[in-house]
Amino acid sequence: MTDLSDIKAAARKAGFARRKLAFEGQSGGVAGHLSALLAGYRGVPMSAYMPIRTEIDPLPAMAEAAAYGSVGVPVIVKAGQPLLFSRWEPDAVMKAGPFGVKIPEIDDFFEPEIVILPLVAFDKNGGRLGYGGGFYDRTLELLRSKRATLAIGFAFAGQEADGLPLEATDQPLDMIVTEAGVITPKHG
Repeated sequence: MTDLSDIKAAARKAGFARRKLAFEGQSGGVAGHLSALLAGYRGVPMSAYMPIRTEIDPLPAMAEAAAYGSVGVPVIVKAGQPLLFSRWEPDAVMKAGPFGVKIPEIDDFFEPEIVILPLVAFDKNGGRLGYGGGFYDRTLELLRSKRATLAIGFAFAGQEADGLPLEATDQPLDMIVTEAGVITPKHG
């Protein structure tokens, strides 16, 4: 019998393959819908991410949002712990962090009310598959225990999948933004 970790590993492998195809086929301007959505939240503290490998690039939307309020990027402190978020600006000096992700050279931590996160795969109900470390699930659970926190998945439309293997600890997305538009999950 196959266990859930094997099923998740297979779903991630398929998700990475779909993301790679979407990444290779992109024609630019992929952050337009994200920028438009964030314009309605100007000044609300938010975090996004520094893209690696074939992740969709949120940097143009982050730069626009930084003109109106705090924007941060995630910092992995330790395995099994929630993420911290350090303030970022378009001209911030960056250093190498865990997993090859760039983080601000100077730590300036804050708690965002909007978290934009990269995805390996997502479904139309707000389910998501990440890299498997549970960092965003722990972080969203913690932030949501303190205040309303909007979780926005940012991905290529081609990363959508049906029947994702999800667990009770998987934190749902409130919205998914793709280069094709905004998806509001049925649960939301």
